[in-house]
Amino acid sequence: MKAAELKTMAEDELNKKLTELKDELFHLRFQLAIKQLDNPHKITEVKRDIARVLTVMNSPKKQEEKNA
Repeated sequence: MKAAELKTMAEDELNKKLTELKDELFHLRFQLAIKQLDNPHKITEVKRDIARVLTVMNSPKKQEEKNA
């Protein structure tokens, strides 16, 4: 997931994407615990995607604070 793609999404779409990513992370951690995860690097990718979504969601708030 690229940050440029996320910037074009509406806030409700970002919230939905964040929920999906958190759910995916939960399932990946569960698979890791029971030794069924094929690619452990996928956990890192999902965590970074979550961070990207949160960054895009919080960037307008920081711009408003900066301008005020």
